[in-house]
Amino acid sequence: MFNQRAVKKEGYPGEQTAVPEVVRRSRYPCRLSMYSDAPDVEVSIEEFETFALDRLQVLRAIEDAQLRAKGEDDMRKRVNEALEKHMPSHTNRSKLPPRQLVGERRKDHVSHFILRLAFSRTEELRGWFLRYECALLKHRFQNADLAEKQELLSSAQLRLAHLSPADRGAKLGNASSFYAQQEQLFEVDFERVLDLVGRSQVVLRAGRAFVPQSEVATLLIHEFRHTLTQALSVCAKALPQMGEDERLLPVLQNLSNQTARSEYQSTGAAGAVTAESVVGLSDSFPLCMQHLHSQLARDHHLRHGGRMQLGLFLKGIGLGLQDALVFWRRAFSAMTDDQFQKGYAYNIRHNYGMEGKRADYTPYSCHRVIMSNPPGPGDHHGCPFRHFSSERLRAALHKDSLPDPEVREVADLAQAGHYQVACTRHLELRLLHRRQNNQPQPDADIRLSAVTSPNQYFDLCLGCTKPAPPAAGADTASTAAAILSGAPKAAAAIY
Repeated sequence: MFNQRAVKKEGYPGEQTAVPEVVRRSRYPCRLSMYSDAPDVEVSIEEFETFALDRLQVLRAIEDAQLRAKGEDDMRKRVNEALEKHMPSHTNRSKLPPRQLVGERRKDHVSHFILRLAFSRTEELRGWFLRYECALLKHRFQNADLAEKQELLSSAQLRLAHLSPADRGAKLGNASSFYAQQEQLFEVDFERVLDLVGRSQVVLRAGRAFVPQSEVATLLIHEFRHTLTQALSVCAKALPQMGEDERLLPVLQNLSNQTARSEYQSTGAAGAVTAESVVGLSDSFPLCMQHLHSQLARDHHLRHGGRMQLGLFLKGIGLGLQDALVFWRRAFSAMTDDQFQKGYAYNIRHNYGMEGKRADYTPYSCHRVIMSNPPGPGDHHGCPFRHFSSERLRAALHKDSLPDPEVREVADLAQAGHYQVACTRHLELRLLHRRQNNQPQPDADIRLSAVTSPNQYFDLCLGCTKPAPPAAGADTASTAAAILSGAPKAAAAIY
């Protein structure tokens, strides 16, 4: 797809003529693209990395804007500033030289396909890239002029069935008044506009949705999402072949590691974590892990989803395998050693890469916690900001001694669907109150980048106030050795 040799100097035909004509005859006649065709151009290694990093900055700015912006206007401003800084894209009506216009579009085209390769490695990375590429296309489409929109819609081949005015009464009946101000309507399968269906912005009849022209962007994004999802799956299968090129693979891995959605890397902020020190550290846990930890202490058991979420979180903060076995054995005090060995010890060792395929599993990100299967009856995994009722969430926030106005602020963010923003604001308020207790003249407020992982939350909340964990005694070491060997000897003696 790419040739890594140096870029050839290209001459653009008719460079002295009108800009629109010159650009129209180039590889990139329109600044909006569905990225249907892979780039057949030569790029240098330097451009390869620079283009991708600049696009990554834009996607991360969109992520931050969605989480932190105060309204649509603020979000649009933030994204426009990021685009202007890292990936400007001017219209054909601008007075820029043709070479510059084509260069901007070449960078946009090439950078998309570089990141498509870099982010195809895992399902989580593919989901992150897909979400914010769709958001970028939607932003650009909404800010494009009519001619650009029509050109992109024409190239997208959306297969729209136009509903004539004569057919409106027959197909819509009394609902035709819903579209009284709409000049054009398109009839499509309702699966293509689930966003509009969820917001009750279209009329449904026999599985068909009637979309006004003003909402055609939803159809465009659906088509783009569908084709990009398939393309990312193809890239994931082809990615191992990139290992033959020692120049590109490190660049691609570095790009995917820079996103906030990449796998969490332990910082060791808590120092040496033992089975005994977990309780003391729990004051710095995020709300999801506090809930799991408290339920474990109450019921002496957690179902699989909760064990995975809490177990990998504890692994990420520094709890080693031996202490993890001791921690869980003590927590499951209502069962016998034989029950623990047969039902749970293997899974704990498996999470640490000591059983099965010996994969070194990483903690769950906020995205995975939020988007995974919701908790059912008896389950305690998931994100409280998404899965708790409003009353239950407010009660949990009150336990942190937050005043009523702050509880309402966080709960309102969660109710509006801004789960990570609510979690981040919860952390900001916790840190603010901690600072107010320690400083005579604390700052008026604290603002952080959006939290993207429970372990990141823990690291930020723990800060520089690391408690000194107690030394592990000989009983802990001997218990761990017994569990590791699979022999439930006299381990119960320490409970």
